[in-house]
Amino acid sequence: MNAGVNAGVNAGVNVGVTAGVTAGVNAGVNAGVNVGVTAGKIIDDLELNRFDGLPHSSRFYSLLQKRQQLPVWSSRAEFLQNLKTNQILLLSASCRSGRSSQVPQWCAEFCLEVRYQHGVVVCSQVQGRQAVELALRVADEMDVNIGHEVGYSVPLQNCCSSDTILRFCTDDVLLRELMSDPLLEHYGVVVIDQAHERTVSTDLLLGLLKEVLLQRPELRVVVLSVPPASETFLQHYGEVPHLRVETPSSAEVVYSSGGRAENFYSALRLVLEVHRAKEPGDLAVFLASEQEVICACSLLVKEAARLSSALGELVPVALCPGQPGICPPITENHYRSRKVFLSCSQSEDMFWSVDTVNFVIDTGVEKRYVYNPRIRSSSEVIRPISRCRAEIRKQLSGSTGKCFCLYPEEAELPAEIPARILEANITSTVLFLKRMEVAGLGRCDFISRPDPEGLMQALEELDYLAALDDDGNLSEIGIIMSEFPLDPQMAKALLASCEFDCVNEVLTIAAMLAAPSCFLEPPFGFETEAMKSHMKLHHPEGDHFTLINIYNAFKRSQRETHVLQEKWCQDFFLCCSALRAADAVRDELTDILRRLELPLSEPAFGTKTNTLNIKRALLSGYFMQVARDVDGSGNYFMLSNKHLAQVHPLSAYGSRAQKLGLPEWVLFHEYTLSDLNCIRTVTHIQPKLFIQMAPQYFFYNLPSSEGKELLQNILDSEGSRTLKRRQKNQPVITEPPKEPEESQSSDRCVIQ
Repeated sequence: MNAGVNAGVNAGVNVGVTAGVTAGVNAGVNAGVNVGVTAGKIIDDLELNRFDGLPHSSRFYSLLQKRQQLPVWSSRAEFLQNLKTNQILLLSASCRSGRSSQVPQWCAEFCLEVRYQHGVVVCSQVQGRQAVELALRVADEMDVNIGHEVGYSVPLQNCCSSDTILRFCTDDVLLRELMSDPLLEHYGVVVIDQAHERTVSTDLLLGLLKEVLLQRPELRVVVLSVPPASETFLQHYGEVPHLRVETPSSAEVVYSSGGRAENFYSALRLVLEVHRAKEPGDLAVFLASEQEVICACSLLVKEAARLSSALGELVPVALCPGQPGICPPITENHYRSRKVFLSCSQSEDMFWSVDTVNFVIDTGVEKRYVYNPRIRSSSEVIRPISRCRAEIRKQLSGSTGKCFCLYPEEAELPAEIPARILEANITSTVLFLKRMEVAGLGRCDFISRPDPEGLMQALEELDYLAALDDDGNLSEIGIIMSEFPLDPQMAKALLASCEFDCVNEVLTIAAMLAAPSCFLEPPFGFETEAMKSHMKLHHPEGDHFTLINIYNAFKRSQRETHVLQEKWCQDFFLCCSALRAADAVRDELTDILRRLELPLSEPAFGTKTNTLNIKRALLSGYFMQVARDVDGSGNYFMLSNKHLAQVHPLSAYGSRAQKLGLPEWVLFHEYTLSDLNCIRTVTHIQPKLFIQMAPQYFFYNLPSSEGKELLQNILDSEGSRTLKRRQKNQPVITEPPKEPEESQSSDRCVIQ
């Protein structure tokens, strides 16, 4: 204690002498004595950062003042008290209340108090972009270094270390972590943010964590949501503490009586009207889909160029998670400009750090993809947003702004955001749950239980892919398939490529299909030029091979120092960020193959043997997605669901159909019921190859059709030729010859 007193005295004297003020000396002496007596330390504990032991910077205190003004801050003491005595805690607050940035910090303080004896903190987000931005913001507020005490883990990017005590990640990353750590023993507090978005991964986490809590009483789970959706989680978890953060009064709301069919252009006209009125503040515009965001960006850029400079600059900015960088970036020159943030569903929380929005324009509709298990296809559905989402958007402009709702006030909106698990293809979900049974978590208490028909279809598909054994449990192949962050069909194709010695090429296909589409929407007037550029990279065997061509050309441009990669992509109307993402996905898949000690192959792209083997590998996973041209004009009949579709215009076959004609039999990657009604990523196959690769019990379960009859004839003729060859080579028959059907292999898959 004497050392503390002396140090404090000396520090105070030095400060006073330097300032030349006697009062400074006295103040320094008194402060030094007080600190030494109270704490017995050289420096007051309040001046040190509890997380890294270093003195706080001046920025910490300025940020602390701003944090204390957030609406959620008033609930801090009550939150920490409830966290000490309860396993589950629900907090509902609007997206501009500070819940996403402050609550994880409070949880880190809670874990620090018990010296991390139960683990550290993880906070899940729906979007990777927001996870990264929150980690950067929180590290700044906590006055620590990003990647050390605070980090983030998003797909293809990890910025954490052994010192990380607060980790932000996407919900799918945390879900996959359950496979290796079923009880999440590395964590003392799990924060599930944006629970109201009801993604498949978030719903699975909420369901599985109830089972984990039974086995780990010391674990804490914090669920963050918006007020309109909180009742759903209260019903799911029962009697748990629920903290409600008071929401500031919302903005003035103006409703429209117009029809939804014209709300896209109405929103853009309204943007220009607000800009011409010269009222201060930025705008947030919510459209139905990412495609509309792209189109709106392009149109507003053109309109902004025509506006008078006296109105100031109008800058469209995309806040759409799936389309980064599609609008002009914000630079210092745009400091005095008016920004128009264009967004769609699942993006409201991306406005947590944007405090300049004074106008919100809500079209009131959203595009969702609803999966139909009967036809194994997704449908594009444009429908009204929920009341929950509408209320979130009204809060974004604050109490002094204005919200324009382009729908009538009496419009009937669904109460909550629909759970994605009720509308998505859950084959990957069922594979994951089967894997969790192996890991010891056999029970998932769903908030919304999936449709039984969807569950049956998923189990049937996994059975066809040999991911299940005869007892319905996960097979060895199924366990390996679950290691890959791919859909089960692509995971099976990648495993099959190990047998057919074409891993190098199938890795590229898998990465290109897992990443965002590399094809850019050409600007108006450049459609023909874009098609010609894409034709240079087309492969005669089909779109899967074209993807390999594009990736290989991209990598060559990377190696050639005189070629600028961005310029090369621009010349070919390709998205550079998407191709870089594909490159990162490919590296990740390669690491998984090495970890599993599966063989890798040397590049052999272009040889006849390699081409045949690639098709074999693809058919091993996608034999359920084969179609036949029934009339030679591009009307493809899909064998599994008996629907007709056209080849997508961006397909290699779609652009050369008039010159070279279309193949009769194709394998396709995706089919979506929409206005175009197209199959995408199409490759030519031979029917004999399909018979060879498809499991026999799948083939015989195909619905009756002309295509199946043709395949049966090929199968019968092949069986007859095989029988004749056997009779010719074996003139002395000691056993009765088997029937052609019995001579066929009954194995479920080639690589069992």
